[in-house]
Amino acid sequence: MSEVDSAPPGPLREATLARPVERSGSGLHTGDPATVRLKPAPAGHGLAFRRFVKGRAHDVPALWPNRRSRPLCTALQVGDGPLVRTVEHLLAALSAYAIDDALIEIEGEEVPIFDGSAEPWCAALEEAGRVELDRPRRYLRIVKRVRYRSGDHKQTAEPGPAFSAYSAVTLSHFGQLRWEGRIDRESFRRELAVSRSFGRVKWALPGKIVGLFRREPVLRGANATNTAALWGKDAIGGLRFPDEPVRHRALDLVGDLALAGMPIVGHVVAIRPGHEHNYGLLEALMSTPKAWDVVTYDEHGRASPAEP
Repeated sequence: MSEVDSAPPGPLREATLARPVERSGSGLHTGDPATVRLKPAPAGHGLAFRRFVKGRAHDVPALWPNRRSRPLCTALQVGDGPLVRTVEHLLAALSAYAIDDALIEIEGEEVPIFDGSAEPWCAALEEAGRVELDRPRRYLRIVKRVRYRSGDHKQTAEPGPAFSAYSAVTLSHFGQLRWEGRIDRESFRRELAVSRSFGRVKWALPGKIVGLFRREPVLRGANATNTAALWGKDAIGGLRFPDEPVRHRALDLVGDLALAGMPIVGHVVAIRPGHEHNYGLLEALMSTPKAWDVVTYDEHGRASPAEP
């Protein structure tokens, strides 16, 4: 039996890149150079990173069970294989551009940070182009509300006609900042993609020192060219939006939720979101099978159960 919605929540068929594209840069946390090559992949492949270590290829699918906790970023790892760090901006852009299948080869441990935003990845995807494949696009449709809470960090995933989000953060000197909207290619690039990773200047050096003691790379490559370095109610060099920090938190939310492995149909409310808490919500959602189903849509917006 099918259900009638007002309109399809996105493209009807899976898509990959029309051609390969390559970008190079340095990591935010490691400070090390890396090169990323985005390549087309067949239907059903999904998004997967590939690292070459000592001549051996290690594939790391961008799926929530492979997520590993690391400071101030989202990282992926399969078993005791090599880590891939700071994947969230790239995954957010791929999600917003409705790229379902791609092989992401990376030379290095960390995806380049560029200017701290997802805009360089949007430009790369524009260059690569998008081509649809001969397979219906499978959506993860939320059918029952799921909640996650850790102290003042509160997140909810609930039914909705398309992927949308409400994000709120409270920062000293800024007060409470809010952003809300539907997430699609146009809105993402217009409202979220150019927002940058941010942090207080006074916490940068202590963060690096803590990383040294823990033998964990933290902000080694951070500087005023790749982060919005907050000072009072502004940033060194200025803010791109008055509410740029909350927009970036919404950007990160999109990238972290991409680890569901399918585009989400539903509304997400995130109060004081961060990578750990975004994953907390995703884990709670994926661990509650009755809260979602997997469907495909036709051109009239009718949803049907996806084939296994």
